[in-house]
Amino acid sequence: MQVNTLNRLGYETRLTDPEMTIGYGKRALKLASKINFKNGIAESFRVIGIGNYYVGRNDTAIAKYLASLALFKETKNLNGQAKLYNNIGNLYREVDYDKGLFFFKQSLALAKKLNMQDLIAGCHLNIGIIYYRKKQYNTALINFEKSYNLFTSLNNAIGITQSLQNRGVIYFKLKQISKAESLLIEANKKAKENELNNTIASINLTLTSVYIEQKKFKKAEETGNEGLAYAQLVKDKKLEQDYIYTSYELESKRKNYEQALYYLREVYRLDSIAYNNDLSGKIGLIQEQYKFRERERENQLIIERQKASRILYIATFVVLILSIVVIILLVMNVRKKNKTNKQLQGLNDEISLQKENLDRINHNLEEIIAERTKDLQIKNKKLSAYSSHLSHQIRSPIATMKGLMLLEQEDLIEKDEFVKEVGKCVNEIDDKILNINKTLHDPKDQDF
Repeated sequence: MQVNTLNRLGYETRLTDPEMTIGYGKRALKLASKINFKNGIAESFRVIGIGNYYVGRNDTAIAKYLASLALFKETKNLNGQAKLYNNIGNLYREVDYDKGLFFFKQSLALAKKLNMQDLIAGCHLNIGIIYYRKKQYNTALINFEKSYNLFTSLNNAIGITQSLQNRGVIYFKLKQISKAESLLIEANKKAKENELNNTIASINLTLTSVYIEQKKFKKAEETGNEGLAYAQLVKDKKLEQDYIYTSYELESKRKNYEQALYYLREVYRLDSIAYNNDLSGKIGLIQEQYKFRERERENQLIIERQKASRILYIATFVVLILSIVVIILLVMNVRKKNKTNKQLQGLNDEISLQKENLDRINHNLEEIIAERTKDLQIKNKKLSAYSSHLSHQIRSPIATMKGLMLLEQEDLIEKDEFVKEVGKCVNEIDDKILNINKTLHDPKDQDF
């Protein structure tokens, strides 16, 4: 994407042409804003801030950094946040060591979490510079060694150059002049290979002091003039001032007191301006931070209101959904009840029909039972009459038969007459039985 390319080019030119860095950043910002590419906008602000930092406009730099940080936080871009903490630390590196150290350590913690090896090395480099400013040289050297080893493993020429330079500066402070010279010459060579103009100017400043210490005045003058030219090329006013002070030291060592006095007066004049600029820069930093905090507070209030509105909207939506669900359930329940009522009505109708049928069957059964009862009563009556008839009607021929048998036993009757009379008795009994059966099975005959 073109936005990312422009931002990358801007960052890469920060040490050779900071104004070009700002230009690339502004072009990237314009493109990113058109397409609402928030991470691209945030990185553009960061690149513009870096460019302003390298030309000494710290108040503008902090404003751009804080705008970038707010966007990176909004998009939860930890990578961008880690880089920005390092950039903000650089702003405080010269004016507030503790604040600078705080931001560098924040950056280092995130860089380690995200395994950003380049940034880890850069943070160690910057932390080393803070400890150098605080005159804690051993701690500074430990951090420079770490950064040098990491930059070497990453083959990062810029990082290697800066690590060599800073180690050379510390060894110069420790009065290990030869070691300092060796490291600074190596750093200067690498800086020229990579066209790091700002770094060349900075390295030459210390090399000039090394040559003055060694009483190599001609070499010191050549190195100083070269360094001043690079400082003017990159428009670094502080470096230009530092070169004037170094020129004073050189002329003083040469015993060229008139020229030394001229440089000393210039140093005091520039110191006064620098003090005012530093004071103005500090005030600018504080003002920008205050404005940023105010904006963040306002943004937080807006976010809280949006959250409350969102919660209210969600709650309303949930209530609406629940209401619809309840209505649907009620409609379904009413329909189900209507269906159930219809089914119950059908069952009631069916039960009523079955009841009517049962009533009808019961009525028929009652009639049948009454008829059968009446029939049984008649039959019982006939049976009773039959029993009575048997005891009276049949008994007579049986009694006659018994008498005939007694006569036959006594031989008082002839056999032929006995058989004849017995036959009459049997026929009489048979007739009476047939007559009784006929009477019993005749429904019309109520009496026997």
